[in-house]
Amino acid sequence: MGKTAKEMTVVKGVDLERYMGRWYEIASIPSRFQPRDGANTRATYTLRSDGTVHVLNETWSGGRRGSIEGTAYRADPASDDAKLKVKFYVPPFFPIFPVVGDYWVLYLDDDYQYALIGQPSRTYLWILCRQTHMDEEVYIMLLEKAKEEGYDVQKLHKTPQADPPPEEESAPEDKKGIWWIKSLLGK
Repeated sequence: MGKTAKEMTVVKGVDLERYMGRWYEIASIPSRFQPRDGANTRATYTLRSDGTVHVLNETWSGGRRGSIEGTAYRADPASDDAKLKVKFYVPPFFPIFPVVGDYWVLYLDDDYQYALIGQPSRTYLWILCRQTHMDEEVYIMLLEKAKEEGYDVQKLHKTPQADPPPEEESAPEDKKGIWWIKSLLGK
């Protein structure tokens, strides 16, 4: 246990404008509160005029759509590192206090089509793609990158994605949203 993990390598010089839009979760190391039957999980990012990013996370579970909204911003505005903070107000339907998490871009291809997202504790990991599916060789390459950064990739779960993806209005809203909060708090 005495061995200290090396500092993670993050992408430099991410063009936030190009990064905006919808990303589908191909796989993740889920929190234990995430619905086991969660599917079609995705994130939509929109750049605001003040340079912050509006975040909409959605997942479908038991025929219901769960979502939470937040704000992402550079952890250090003076740095070129792709280290963001994401702030969600919880509970989402009655914002009382903010919960802030790390969002580190560990890998991003030149065309901004797939990304590997982690955070410094290495508890959570996300593989994201612009499409609902990813070529196996790309997936394996991202697994190798995650291993290099000290992640236990055995904990990754693939996320079922429908093709075409569901529309927002196609399912009743899940008003609880509690698992988003618990996973952010890491409890």
